[in-house]
Amino acid sequence: MDRLASSPRLMIVSDLDHTMVDHHDPENLSILRFNALWEAKYRHDSLLVFSTGRSPVLYKQLRKEKPMLTPDITIMSVGTEITYGDDMVPDEGWVEFLNQKWDRNIVSEETSKFSELTMQSETEQRQHKASFYVEKGKAQEVMKTLSERLVNRGLDVKIIYSGGMDLDVLPQGAGKGQALAYLHKKLKDAGKLPKNTLACGDSGNDAELFTIPDVHGVMVQNAQEELLQWHAENAKNNPKIIHATERCAAGIIEAIGHFKLGPNISSRDVTDLSDAKLDHFDPAYEVVKFYLFFERWRRAEVENAEVYLSNLKSVCSPSGVFVHPSGVERSLHDCIDKLKDCCGDKKDKQYRVWVDQVFPSQIDSDTWIVKFKKWEQTGEEQQGCLTTVKVSSKGVKPSEGLTWLHVHQTWIAGTTQNTRNDWFF
Repeated sequence: MDRLASSPRLMIVSDLDHTMVDHHDPENLSILRFNALWEAKYRHDSLLVFSTGRSPVLYKQLRKEKPMLTPDITIMSVGTEITYGDDMVPDEGWVEFLNQKWDRNIVSEETSKFSELTMQSETEQRQHKASFYVEKGKAQEVMKTLSERLVNRGLDVKIIYSGGMDLDVLPQGAGKGQALAYLHKKLKDAGKLPKNTLACGDSGNDAELFTIPDVHGVMVQNAQEELLQWHAENAKNNPKIIHATERCAAGIIEAIGHFKLGPNISSRDVTDLSDAKLDHFDPAYEVVKFYLFFERWRRAEVENAEVYLSNLKSVCSPSGVFVHPSGVERSLHDCIDKLKDCCGDKKDKQYRVWVDQVFPSQIDSDTWIVKFKKWEQTGEEQQGCLTTVKVSSKGVKPSEGLTWLHVHQTWIAGTTQNTRNDWFF
């Protein structure tokens, strides 16, 4: 949150499974459309928050499987853990708040008396969350009885049922909605309350998100019955909450447009990127566009290949240099020529490219440094590198695009390091 000097233009707070991430979309097109829109138009002045029922272990596992962006804030374990940034620094104030009238040992003792409850994996048992499976037909009675017993033991808890089988026991002050309210207060106290907030979800544990004052809400098209029923009973006439006609992340993009929160056309929705002319210089958009072209090139989705290569070479300085993650240097023009060797080499291989955390900084009147993470994924295997690009507007018009002067890449720690011959840009 500290990277923004003033109020975020938009804060998106999104559930992950079946909301931001569509597990029925093998090409991951929905989330990739969102990624391109966010990095090109929102990252620089807005906040992205992931709010998931997953524990940190399962959250990190999902990141290795799907083309997810890095959020500014991560809310995990059904709103019981809040962390910040790449290093996922925990919010100690939130931990102290949740400790009130909560005793994990008493919760474990009382839940063990219910044969209807099956404990979820050890990774899902957290300091402020006890998680179980329960049959749908038995859920309501178990929740009622368990709640009474815990109150009699002096605890103040909430029990959340979602997904048709998941039952979570949390401190009363926890939950996705309470975590969002806490963040809103923290931002307001710092003079940085978001100008708009959009909450996005698909299941019962997301309902709380839509109860926070002044929040826009979207239930994605594939929302579960429990959330739709909650909406019908509690928010049917609230114009700030919509049921999208699009699935998952596509529904989030739809909501951005519906509520007029900002640009809602992703670069991935533009068929011919060479026709996408700008009336101002936009380094983040240029980076997103370049790597989207690179993906299409290798997937054999580019028409007029020679024209495209000519256009690419025209935006690269003749003296420009590319430093490969291995440390080898070559001219940018040589790299463009080398692209002829990889045209269509990833066709039908579920190959995708995306950029994450695109941060441009203007260093003089006509020069920008853009830093970001560039990722490639083929099937379930991901490779990533830290990338720094230097671009210039000297002697060119916005409609012509910025001139690329230098590209420097280093491998991201822990990523599968690609060979020099298969990593082109």
